[in-house]
Amino acid sequence: MNLLDDEPQRFGEALGATLWGGTLWELAPGESSPYHWHYGEEECAIALTGRLTLRTPEGEREMAPWDIVWFPRGEKGAHQVRNDGDRPARIVMFSTCSDPEVVVYPDEDKVGVIADWSRDDRSTFRGWVEPR
Repeated sequence: MNLLDDEPQRFGEALGATLWGGTLWELAPGESSPYHWHYGEEECAIALTGRLTLRTPEGEREMAPWDIVWFPRGEKGAHQVRNDGDRPARIVMFSTCSDPEVVVYPDEDKVGVIADWSRDDRSTFRGWVEPR
């Protein structure tokens, strides 16, 4: 797989990973990921191209190509990536795999759940729960 030339895609499973996942993202100018954090998964991001802004609980900072950052489980690992440039930007995300998983989206006051995504013998369950 070529992170600079291939189409954006999920690739962990395709490369044989069972405990890790990977996704190659391409963000259009002005596009961003949702601000979120995970109960069960850790994530790692590597900026590849473009002008990306990283938002965390500590504030915002620009990511240059090949900058790497780690997001631990829990609120300390909350993050969002935004393309503030005028060209598409690429970032690759790696994560541990957790099934079931709970993801909190603080800006939207939403909590998402997903379960059984790793099992072939059951249907995947996805949904939203009410935060307390």
